[in-house]
Amino acid sequence: MRVDPDDSAVEDGEESFKSLTREEAQALRARLPQVSPWRVVAAQAVAGGVMAGASWAVAGRGEVVWSALYGAATVVVPTALLARGMSRVTRLSEVKANVAAFNFMFWEFLKIGVSVAMLAAAAKVVPDLSWPAMLITLVVCMKMNWLALLWQGRMTTTRS
Repeated sequence: MRVDPDDSAVEDGEESFKSLTREEAQALRARLPQVSPWRVVAAQAVAGGVMAGASWAVAGRGEVVWSALYGAATVVVPTALLARGMSRVTRLSEVKANVAAFNFMFWEFLKIGVSVAMLAAAAKVVPDLSWPAMLITLVVCMKMNWLALLWQGRMTTTRS
């Protein structure tokens, strides 16, 4: 069901798009709290530390722990760079939608580039690199993004 400008309901299987006023947008933001990107960075860092501890408990070798820590850094450092860049951009007053989209794409591509560069340098940076320890830790740290979305979903459902 969609609404025409004359407020009469039309049934054709499509819904009309309604722009929000400034007040409606602010009310929606207040109802749906956002997860801080720094909370995601912190969760990724904690996950990396836990994985490094687990690597020590399982393998008991320093090179495995350093590999796990480097895997965590490959996720945490670029995510912190993105969070810093995006938080600086959102502080600017009245950013236009196209400028905001460009800024997000710029910081996201920079994040990906830094991640790829760190992965390419891994064998030279970490002596006796353990690829399984590094990659498993990297994947676990990346999954913290999904955990943040779950936190946001629970915060939203508990407030409703």
